[in-house]
Order: sequence, then C-alpha cells, then structure tokens
Amino acid sequence: MSNQTDEQWAFEAYEAVRARLPAPAFTGKFTNANSLADIANDFDVFLLDAFGVLNIGETAIDGVAERIRDLRAAGKRVMIITNAAGYPKRILMERYQRLGYDFAPDEVVSSRDALLGELTTRAPMRWGIMASQKFALEELEHLNCHFLTEDPASYDTAEGFLMIGSAEWTQERQQLLIAAMRKNPRIVLVGNPDIVAPREVGLSREPGFYAHGLADETGIEPEFFGKPFASIYDLALARLGGKPNHDRILMVGDTLHTDVLGGRAAGLRTALVAGFGSLATSDVGAAINQSAIVPDFVIQRP
Repeated sequence: MSNQTDEQWAFEAYEAVRARLPAPAFTGKFTNANSLADIANDFDVFLLDAFGVLNIGETAIDGVAERIRDLRAAGKRVMIITNAAGYPKRILMERYQRLGYDFAPDEVVSSRDALLGELTTRAPMRWGIMASQKFALEELEHLNCHFLTEDPASYDTAEGFLMIGSAEWTQERQQLLIAAMRKNPRIVLVGNPDIVAPREVGLSREPGFYAHGLADETGIEPEFFGKPFASIYDLALARLGGKPNHDRILMVGDTLHTDVLGGRAAGLRTALVAGFGSLATSDVGAAINQSAIVPDFVIQRP
C-alpha cells in the first residue's frame, strides 16, 4: 500500500467490496466529450454528484456554476445527489450557497434524506450514532439516539448503529464498535456508503470505509443508504414527478463505483468526470477496463 497513490488505494478498496455493491450489466463503450455542454441536447435532467463535480472540499470547481446556469437557461433540470449524510440539510444549503451554487432544498437529495426516510418505516429503538457532535442532533431530535464516543457503554447500550459522518471517528472508536458487534450483533445502517471523498489535501476516509471494515471483521452486513444503492435514486426520481424518461436523465459523478455504478443500476445514463475528483490523476481507461464499470460518457469537466 505504501507504493500506491491515494487514488489507486481507493480504487482497489472499492474493488475489494464489489460483492456488497449493486451489479448491473454494462454494454458497449464510452464516448469522450470535453464537458456537459457537448452532450446537453441529449438530456432533460442532470443529477450532479457534489464532491469532485461541484467542489473539492470547500473549494468550488471553476466554471461549474456557470455551466449549471447555462443548462437551466436551456430548459434543463439540475439536481444534486450526494452522499454527504454527515451534514444537516441547512448546512448543505449554506455550503452550496457559499460556493456560488443556487439550488432549492428540494433540488438537493442526500443519502441523509434516504436514511431518515428509511427510519420512519422502522420500529423505534435506541441508536448509537457515528456523527459529528458539532451539529448536535439536528434533524435527529426525534430519534432515541446518542453519540458513540470512547466510552464502551455508548456501544453496549445501543440497540442498533447509524453510521452517518466520520469526521470525528477514530480507530479507537472503530475497535470499540467491532468489539461490541462481536459481543452482541446488532443492525447497522450506513448513511454514507462512500469509502473516500476528495478534499483539498487528499482523500478522506468516509463512513463506508469503516462500515466495510466492520463487515470484514465481524461478518455482519450493514445496510447502505446512498449511492450506489437504490434508495437515493428512487428519492431523486420521485422528486422529478410524473414518469421521467430514464434515457433522458444523466447521472454525473467522479467515481465509477458510486456514481456510475449506481446510476446504471437505477436505469440512468451516466457521465464520469475525469479531470477532477477521485480519478483526476489516474488512467481512467485502465480503471474502466479493470472494473468493467463503463459510463456512457467520459468528460474532462462538468
């Protein structure tokens, strides 16, 4: 691993968990294009990933806000579909506004939305949550829950676990969770299936990284909410209303194993952004060949 770049390591990490991911069929080859402007006429709706498409960490990608305005001016619908489960909707909306993006709340579909929707269908229980305490329990106040800390009792008293945000997670907490699950197996719901996310200083470890590690250590399979799994796409499509034509909807993202795999599994067309995000310094063609995850388009920028 020491000789691998972060991008190479992340790619191999996703490949190692393919058995837990959707497995749609891919056919044909991808088409190269410079940007969304070159293929805009083929689509009515654009579902944009956030990290690696709109922004890298807290920095907006140049020209994307203008591209979105152009798409809307041409009568296209544009939505964000993100695995940023660690952030309440209020914080997400403030972030996008700060970065120069103008989205309405119903145009932002997050894996947090998908997870919270699922929890409304579940019997009440006491949840131990992986999440940043700086946001307190915003949007989670209705749940019987507590934060997981370095105190073993916070794991022992939980009836189930929610893995939402990993910014404050530590290896000590991960080992406590593993030990607790070995002692008393319980349900685990993961609000962010991402293994990594692109930041200004490299790739961060996200809840999916720890969830797959937990599964590998204990044999207990978590339930995932967010790309590439169906619930977040179902939620986005429901917000479009009516019976949208899947062939006229383009999922745009920077990862093969979340954005492209999930978009294809949902029956959508897909575009991989090669110039930014998780594959920016990789051989994209080699990654597509190795993974056999084939987008409809490879574009250099949104």
